[in-house]
Amino acid sequence: MGAETECQVKKTIITVVGKDTVGIIARVCTYLAENGINILDISQTIVQEYFNMMMIVDTSGTKKQFGDMADELAALGEEIGVVIKCQKEEIFDKMHRI
Repeated sequence: MGAETECQVKKTIITVVGKDTVGIIARVCTYLAENGINILDISQTIVQEYFNMMMIVDTSGTKKQFGDMADELAALGEEIGVVIKCQKEEIFDKMHRI
């Protein structure tokens, strides 16, 4: 057997919140696909007129730095009228250890 060459999964939690409009999921998913970011899990709801989506993604395939990705997604959110936030999975792991 050869050496293990598979990259370790780097999970990031992305949240998208705002007034529901056409194309929110498409724009966010297009950004992710163009940057080699794989969606591992996705949940979205619409409560009255408000859109809420949470995604768990694997960023091990992107060449982007975390900060650049977070800034670009935040700018995309402003462009389409929603708030997009990114958090590394380690933050959640450390919060629950305390």
